Amino acid sequence: MLAYGFMDNAFAAAGIVAVVCALVGYFLVLRGQSFAGHALSHVGFTGATGAVLLGAPPLWGLVAVTLAAGVGMGLLGERAMGRDVAIGMVLSFSLGLGLLFLHFFTAYASQATALLFGNVLGVDVATLWALAGLGVVSLAALSVIARPLLFASLQPEVAEARGVDLRLVSVTFLAIVALATAECAQIVGVLLVFTLMIGPAASAQRLTARLGLGLAISVLLALSEAWLGIALAWWTDWPVSFWISTLSAAVYLASGLRRL
Repeated sequence: MLAYGFMDNAFAAAGIVAVVCALVGYFLVLRGQSFAGHALSHVGFTGATGAVLLGAPPLWGLVAVTLAAGVGMGLLGERAMGRDVAIGMVLSFSLGLGLLFLHFFTAYASQATALLFGNVLGVDVATLWALAGLGVVSLAALSVIARPLLFASLQPEVAEARGVDLRLVSVTFLAIVALATAECAQIVGVLLVFTLMIGPAASAQRLTARLGLGLAISVLLALSEAWLGIALAWWTDWPVSFWISTLSAAVYLASGLRRL
């Protein structure tokens, strides 16, 4: 299957996205903000379909809107916590608005399916380079704020007393989450962002409480699930997103059987 260029692109794109999502998702789970990734993906769908309506690449519409939403959520800080109903209504409206945009361009109905459920086999070289660029930016930014982010996640009161700007950390981190979410949507779609963003990270944290080991396990699981999912899709002709989500769920359930 590696004799085909589109399969090479698929494995490369899935590898880039898996590493970014595994590392960003680890801190997302650690901070108890798993719902943020799901929320940003739904909001991003509106941006992607809006970009299609305007004739722009959907990836950049997805990136722009998720980034704006991530910064907004970070600025709200604690006021955004505990408002699941309100956030859920906003997400539902965003998804409906995105479908309305596609209604005006029925010729792009196939793009709606790709946005909702991913289309890693359709990644071209230009998109691959865009994902690589976004990945480098995301991981570079994450490495810069990693120490204060970890401090603020585990002991926010002490971190604030030591001079850590919790709001700045939150805004920066959710902006990074937004970029990772936009990347992840290219592989598994906006409806299945939990698959790579949350699944491997949550499984890793069930297996070990050690930070370094946990990050390594999260990356290993994400890469394994993404690449094996593509291979299984090739052999069975079933959707890639189905296999990746199935593997992610199976690993998470199995991780509860034993903790290191």
